[in-house]
Amino acid sequence: MMLRAVLLGFAAVLALPVQAQSIRIKDLVEFDGVRGNDLVGYGLVVGLNGTGDGLRNSPFTAEIMSNLLERLGVNVSGEQFQPKNVAAVFVTGTLPPFSRAGGRIDVTVSAIGDAKSLLGGTLVMTPLNGADGQIYAVAQGTIISGGVSAEGQGSKVTQGVPTAGTIPAGAHVEREVQFDFSQMHSVRLALRSPDFTTAGRIEAAINSAFGGKVAVMQDAGTVSLNIDATHMSSPAHVIAKLENLTVEPQTRARVVVDQRSGTIVMDDDVRISHVAIAQGNLTLRVDEMPQVSQPNPFAAGETIVVPRTNAEIQNAPGTGLAEVQGGANLSQVVAGLNALGVAPHDMIDILKSINAAGALHAEFLVN
Repeated sequence: MMLRAVLLGFAAVLALPVQAQSIRIKDLVEFDGVRGNDLVGYGLVVGLNGTGDGLRNSPFTAEIMSNLLERLGVNVSGEQFQPKNVAAVFVTGTLPPFSRAGGRIDVTVSAIGDAKSLLGGTLVMTPLNGADGQIYAVAQGTIISGGVSAEGQGSKVTQGVPTAGTIPAGAHVEREVQFDFSQMHSVRLALRSPDFTTAGRIEAAINSAFGGKVAVMQDAGTVSLNIDATHMSSPAHVIAKLENLTVEPQTRARVVVDQRSGTIVMDDDVRISHVAIAQGNLTLRVDEMPQVSQPNPFAAGETIVVPRTNAEIQNAPGTGLAEVQGGANLSQVVAGLNALGVAPHDMIDILKSINAAGALHAEFLVN
């Protein structure tokens, strides 16, 4: 009963009038050339409280530690050392667009061996390489880990992920990406959600703002912008002017469901044709109740366990044959489905069946 009240309350909220909102162009598109670059490095974390790699299971940790010590002038060739306060890690980060040498970026540190925790560790100087193999940044610093792990002889408790952490502003930018944005004569705007209607509205908004035909829609996901036709001093000034223009985006109708959590999200444009639905549950229940048969005192016999099984099949009444009228809008669709009085997981099955029958007029996505 409580679940039905919650669903009906949710339907009442969705029944409120939905006003179309205008969104800034900068929130709808990606600008050609304005992108980050992924970086990765292989390093060593020191200062752990006995939670580092076991060098027998992680020989690469001993190798990188030996190389590091030799670069610092310490000869460890042929030595047997097994410290427990070091761990081999991958260091990852993203070089933002237009980053300059001397700037700082955040990095993420993740253990690759059998270390139990990186809490309190310090990352030793680690070069970060780009996809071209060049070094673009160098990371070093104290790791901030949100995970905690504690264990004893009989139990273990872990909260979060103690084998991964971050270093805010932990890397210095050493090399800049060779890209001169000021020399571009045209820029492509790539829509994050391709749609012909939205692309056409972006084209119209830009041409109206500049008072001429400077933008052309190439396809559902691309709008080309002629920088020279704007007669502005630089491409940066053009982007600064158009990125805050607003348009009303248009997307395909979608129904997204998450089977694990029972979450259902519907777009405002979802429509359902006139259908009739019958839904019920079949439950099989088997109970094992073994009994012990004990012989009388001084009688010749043995104690045995006699199995007792109780099997029962229950057929829930379900909803019978319920009629759902063709939905003219989202509120009517939700109200029609809630009238069935079923749980969210059963609602997902009903939506699957409606989609299979061809009565759900929306893109159906299952996670």
